[in-house]
Amino acid sequence: MKLTILGCYAATPRTITNPTSQVLEIKNQMFLIDCGEGTQVQLRKHKIKFSRINRIFISHLHGDHFYGLIGLISTFSLLNRENDLHVYGPKGIKEIILLQLKLSNSYTGYNLYFHELESKESIVVFEDDNVIVHTIPLQHRVYTNGYLFKEKNTQRKLNIEAIEDYNIDKCYYQKIKFGGDITLDNGKNISNLELTFEPDYEKSYAFCSDTVYNEDIIPLIKSVDALYHESTFLETESHLAIKTMHSTAREAATIALKANVKKLIMGHYSTRYGNIELFKEEAKTIFNNVILANDGKTIEL
Repeated sequence: MKLTILGCYAATPRTITNPTSQVLEIKNQMFLIDCGEGTQVQLRKHKIKFSRINRIFISHLHGDHFYGLIGLISTFSLLNRENDLHVYGPKGIKEIILLQLKLSNSYTGYNLYFHELESKESIVVFEDDNVIVHTIPLQHRVYTNGYLFKEKNTQRKLNIEAIEDYNIDKCYYQKIKFGGDITLDNGKNISNLELTFEPDYEKSYAFCSDTVYNEDIIPLIKSVDALYHESTFLETESHLAIKTMHSTAREAATIALKANVKKLIMGHYSTRYGNIELFKEEAKTIFNNVILANDGKTIEL
């Protein structure tokens, strides 16, 4: 599991920073999370292939989190994309994007599917054999969701030495991986536990976009391998966090501590601060394992 930060600053783009967007790679799939202005430029800059992005998750309809989406969708068309594209986001995102495509006479040559969200409870929005994605309901000035990504490791690992000892043919490997017992030619039954090891550890990543301090999310993100939690302000500006429904670095760290997460990744910094190290210093008074997101940073989970 690998996370690439394309942008992690609040409000307007600058020449030296970009608004929220990141790519999460899980088991050879790439998921784009939020799509602020400049996202497609950042994708090119960091050599991420457009064709590998088939699912985009938008947290909420504030510009610094989705104004880059229409440009990316249009560029996909210019590149003669053929793969289906799925967009997950708040109700209204379909109307916004389709109106822009309609008025610019720029309809896509590929299938574009919108999965609009309204639920204020956590729900599963995507699942296949390898990954499952839940929403994390957040509290902001507009309807907002974070997203929880979890690996699914359903296949057990083959104990090749034991399999060869029993002279089991390779044609049974798939059955064994999925937990099947094996009956030998002499009628003896071999338990799957003799032939396999436990599956690989299932990693998890929680993305919590713009939100006030909200302990309701703690059960949803309990013990995740990494939590990205917005930290727009420092405690010295906590009055602004309350007013704008954002969080401080100290509050993000408190959520990480109470949820027993392994790593806290902070971002969505207000551009009023000249040194983002201040966010890490404040957070580490509460929670020790803190990583500062920064544009272009890659984090192996």
